[in-house]
Formats: sequence, C-alpha cells, structure tokens
Amino acid sequence: MIIIADSSPIIALIGIQRLDLLRDLFDTVIITDVVRGEIYHSLPDWIQVETNYSKTLYESFRERLDAGEASALAIASDIDDARLIIDEIKGRKQAASLSISFIGTIGLVILAKQRGLIKNGKDVLQDLVDDGFWLSDTLFEKALLAMGESA
Repeated sequence: MIIIADSSPIIALIGIQRLDLLRDLFDTVIITDVVRGEIYHSLPDWIQVETNYSKTLYESFRERLDAGEASALAIASDIDDARLIIDEIKGRKQAASLSISFIGTIGLVILAKQRGLIKNGKDVLQDLVDDGFWLSDTLFEKALLAMGESA
C-alpha cells in the first residue's frame, strides 16, 4: 500500500525515533516537496519526495489548509488506493469529503501494535506525549483499548 504523509506525523515519529514504522507498515512512503520543506531533519532514501501533483488542486486546498496538508491531499487525490497519514482535523475532513482513506499518527501506532511491530503501544504513545505530541487523555485511553492494553 502507498502512504502519502503530511509533515506532522513524520516529525512526531522522528521525535521518538520510530520512523521505521512507516517503512514496515507500507510498501511506499511518499511526501511532497512542500512537506519535505517543513521537515528540518534528514530523511531516509525510502521516503520518496514527489513534485508531480495537481497545482490546481493544491491551490484549491490551500484556501483552507496549510501548504503541507494541501500538497499531500493534492497528490493523494491523484493516486488510486493511496492512504493519507494526517493529524489535523481540517485536513482529515477534506480527505473524507474526497473519499480519500486516511490515518493519523495514533492510528499508525495502533496498526503497528496490531501487526506485531511494537510490543507495548502504551510506551510508544507516552513517548509521543513526552516529545510534545498533543494527545487527550480520552484518546490515549481509546488507543490503549484498541490495542488491547490497559492504563
């Protein structure tokens, strides 16, 4: 499966040194040149940087979204069966309105736990929070429940 990533999930995973989860969960990981510009860390070669996406769609999305989200949505709109990883509510709503499948950083952790890539999802969630990722107590508990873990 192809995953198109916005910058915030990548930055969050870099912050806890778990960028490998993207590689292990998805066949192809793509970011746009705009998203790449928002990430101030070096990235592994397996993350493909794309510049070929609809600039018309990008400009349309840009009216409501930040540049990285708009470019990620523009490229996800062009690739059949692509899934978007995005955390921001406005971007998720736009993806849903276009029937683009999406997941967030927390959903990615849940998926990694379900596929046996991590042993303790609670620790990964706590690492995210400790690194500055905002996560409500309610969502933290829901994620634990989805992973079959307890508080």
